[in-house]
Amino acid sequence: MKKINLLSILVFSFSCLHAQIDRKSVVSRHNVELTKIDTLASLSVGNGAFAFTVDATGLQTFPEFYEKGIPLGTESEWGWDSYPNTENYTFEETLVNFEQYGRTISYATQRKTPAHAREAVNYFRANPHRVQLGNLGFEIIKKDGSIAKPSDLQNIHQQLNLWTGIITSSFEIEGTPVKVTTACHQENDVIGVHVASDLIAEDRLKIALRIPYPTGGWEDFGTRYQADDLDYTSSITSNKKSEAVILHQMDSLQYHIGFQWDGKAKLQQKSAQYFELIPKKGKEFAFSCEFSEKAIHDTDFKTIKQHSTTNWEAFWQSGAAVDFSDCKDKRAFELERRVVLSQYLTKLQCTGKMPPQETGLTYNSWYGKPHLEMHWWHGVHFPLWGRSEYLAQTLPWYEKVFYKAKELAKRQGFEGARWQKMTDPYGNEGPSSVGAFLVWQQPHFITYAELLYRDQPTSETLKMYAERVFATADFMASFAHFNPETNSYDLGPGVIPAQERFPKMETYNPTYELAYWQWALQTAMLWKERLGAKVPEKWATVATHMSSLPVQDTIYLATASAKDSYTNAEYLTDHPSVLGTFGMLPKTPLLNQQIMQQTFDKVWNVWTWEDTWGWDFPMTAMTATRLGMPEKAIDALFMGVQTNTYLPNGHNYQEERLTLYLPGNGGLLTTIALMCAGWDGSEIKNPGFPKDGNWNVQWEGLKKMF
Repeated sequence: MKKINLLSILVFSFSCLHAQIDRKSVVSRHNVELTKIDTLASLSVGNGAFAFTVDATGLQTFPEFYEKGIPLGTESEWGWDSYPNTENYTFEETLVNFEQYGRTISYATQRKTPAHAREAVNYFRANPHRVQLGNLGFEIIKKDGSIAKPSDLQNIHQQLNLWTGIITSSFEIEGTPVKVTTACHQENDVIGVHVASDLIAEDRLKIALRIPYPTGGWEDFGTRYQADDLDYTSSITSNKKSEAVILHQMDSLQYHIGFQWDGKAKLQQKSAQYFELIPKKGKEFAFSCEFSEKAIHDTDFKTIKQHSTTNWEAFWQSGAAVDFSDCKDKRAFELERRVVLSQYLTKLQCTGKMPPQETGLTYNSWYGKPHLEMHWWHGVHFPLWGRSEYLAQTLPWYEKVFYKAKELAKRQGFEGARWQKMTDPYGNEGPSSVGAFLVWQQPHFITYAELLYRDQPTSETLKMYAERVFATADFMASFAHFNPETNSYDLGPGVIPAQERFPKMETYNPTYELAYWQWALQTAMLWKERLGAKVPEKWATVATHMSSLPVQDTIYLATASAKDSYTNAEYLTDHPSVLGTFGMLPKTPLLNQQIMQQTFDKVWNVWTWEDTWGWDFPMTAMTATRLGMPEKAIDALFMGVQTNTYLPNGHNYQEERLTLYLPGNGGLLTTIALMCAGWDGSEIKNPGFPKDGNWNVQWEGLKKMF
């Protein structure tokens, strides 16, 4: 028997260990450090289905002061409310008939008249709406008896430890130090807080809970504390030595807020929606606060802190990692910062059991409702980073709302299932003059299923998603309209592209959507073959006879109906989605790569980049990468445009009304995976990074894209 050389084993083991990325170092060098109040630098803890965002005090002490920055939200997946339908609005009132393909098709769209229908549209757009569950902050009493304001905080130092998901905050009030530790349980919607300060012994520090009323508006910062004629009630239902429970009842939602604490304290109700937890004696106080539709768990601060530490460390050790520390380009450190913080934010905000909204679990935009075309940007990166489970756990929601997608298709006279655009937990449509006519969310489900099959290529995976994959394809094949003049299948009129700048009843054959239609139908056909089933003839016919991608002057147009795509200023704004044709998508039979190269150059030079969105820059970088232009890929990621801003906390800032935008973060992670690992058939190492010696990017665990 051959002797084992122990020294050789040790040397080999050390070399393997040395070859691995030091993940903790990569993550920890981007811990967020703050030394002043910055309303755009609010920090969050959370578990993917619940998030709690804090100010410089480590709690939500100054929500009004922060509402125009990154608001101090407390939101969950389950927290949805609907106002009473006192006017008996019906969803049918939102429907408007349009002539499409020679027949009448109804769409849930916004309208001005008649008045009752207009109000019905407004009602169903706003209901249900996601709820801000409560503001939990400090009430700190100064020596003169007044309540401390933001300007009273001195010597601020706050850190988000990304490796543990724990925030530590320290500051002084009139020279008295306060230190706060904030953590979130990774399974239950409960935060744990530890406070150390002499202010406790001086009876000058209280924990304040205010429960806001939902605005029912497009946005909700969680700061509406006064409301007339609203039957919202909050009451203490249990108040014991070291724990208490509050019951909050509103229109269609009821939930509990549970406190547990160490040491002496008492909970009291100050006013209708205002409660105080007042610690007694000592200089330290630890407590937990849970928000729950059901029973309150018995969870203390130490347990929550340990649970956060263990689970966040496991997250960072899972899946992929990218290390830019050997790069010489001065932009590399900032790119690594964005990548690390985007992983934290998307894990924290976007890993629940349904598609997230674009502002995650921080504050409401579009009434808190998910947009299914954006789920691609929220979720595709997870499988590419070796964390498929986070995308997988959102897909049962599509099964839950499947019947409503089929009802939508049936109502409009199509086959299969038409996936909603702006929706809610129950799969209802949100009426919209734009959203009702978007179609690029339709193939997304096939993308998700194919990504998960690549991760787990088993018959079980096929069986799990096949029904919805096939219903998706059935709709796509029936939606495409045969044009006898060209002997091909058109998309539209009666369509708005991903670039939302074109009139719905005049637009047809948008370039990106044509290519996506073909790719998705071909992929659905592949699923039939994998299962040994017959491929529907209609799918094959439509896939092989899609209309050609529209070209003018050797440049791809945004749509076949917009011959002035590059001369009309209005058509040079919003998403340059024509680039997604070869960036988000692989090369399809419809695509001519040389024409796409020329299209990229045209878009790069003439686009109004100041009027774009956060995911447009990653999309552009993906196209540049596939076209073999890594320098342009890097330049796209660092384009100096406001909507390409990444704040100190990692959030992708857009504008005053949209101060965070998670599709930008998710898009960045998808793009980095493509730039590093490439795509099917690519052989160049790190194809998205220049080979000039300045971008020695190290990575492990990333997966190839289509």
